[in-house]
Amino acid sequence: MNTLQVRQHTLPLPAFLPDATFGYVRSLTSTDLLEAGVQAVMMNAFHLMQKPGSSVIQAMGGLHRFSGWNGLIMTDSGGFQAYSLIRQNPKFGSLNENGIIFRPEGSNRKLILTPEKSIQLQLSFGADVLFCLDDCTHVDAPFEEQQLSVQRTIAWAKRCKDTFEKQLAARQISPENRPLLFAVIQGGGYPELRKRCAEALLEIGFDGFGFGGWPLDDQSQLLTDILAYTRELIPNQYPIHALGIGHPLNVSTCYHLGYALFDCAMPTRDARHGRLYALSTAGAIPDAGSDWFRFVYIGDDIYMRSSEPISPGCDCPTCQHYSLAYLNHLYRMKDASYQRLASQHNLRFMTQLMETLRNG
Repeated sequence: MNTLQVRQHTLPLPAFLPDATFGYVRSLTSTDLLEAGVQAVMMNAFHLMQKPGSSVIQAMGGLHRFSGWNGLIMTDSGGFQAYSLIRQNPKFGSLNENGIIFRPEGSNRKLILTPEKSIQLQLSFGADVLFCLDDCTHVDAPFEEQQLSVQRTIAWAKRCKDTFEKQLAARQISPENRPLLFAVIQGGGYPELRKRCAEALLEIGFDGFGFGGWPLDDQSQLLTDILAYTRELIPNQYPIHALGIGHPLNVSTCYHLGYALFDCAMPTRDARHGRLYALSTAGAIPDAGSDWFRFVYIGDDIYMRSSEPISPGCDCPTCQHYSLAYLNHLYRMKDASYQRLASQHNLRFMTQLMETLRNG
């Protein structure tokens, strides 16, 4: 599959989507994203329904108009937030068969997110690709917990699909103008549970799929075996999204396993904190190893007098106009322009990586 086609958007694959959780990528404008070669972003329906709120987004004509972003928008459902908040600290809410109850910041206020509400929100936001609500777990969670996660994920996916189809009919959205609906494959590190989940989701029928659950072990090593197995469960005509994977080496590895879509906050977060991405040498080709890639820690003294760009051969505006020495200076002075220039570079590195993999 070479492209993802939805509405007026044709997204070349593979593609990396920066996380625009609250409707923006930190420190960057829509024009900055376009200059970095970004064609699609990932926003988060759960966070957006709180800030600025679903009524604001709908009043402003949806996420595209509200954010000034005309490219493709995917929206995450909120399942990962249940994992990252509730499973780490039960005071933030609870899960049951109906859905997820959030207690923001441990307050008495309740937010209830059901599969039906998640789909209704994402459709009202005008997203191009929607994700079903899923029950996310850590890969090391015991079998019983993973089994319950799979049962919930399948049941919620069925409810999401039913709501999706009813909403399309009610809104009179034609087949050529409808968004796509992706489901998330859970099962932790258990192949039999991944298989059960994938087969059930394929039977329900979706436009694409995502690898669900935390993709790294406790040593931050990529779980290549279960990632490869999960990819094999899905026929090649369906795109599969490696949710939350953004380290350049991991992206390259997952691409060679058959994954076509990636999203993560890591490249822009790294940029803001002084970790920039570079090829080892100009024209280095991404492969299964790590020799082609290196980090540039811009705060290091060795860059105070360097006239070189961040990465050899990079065509981003930052590398075209600014030296490592100047970026080192901006970083040390904590100037806001550093975050913009660094973030734009790291995103261009990721889009160049996609181009290289696509053309390789």
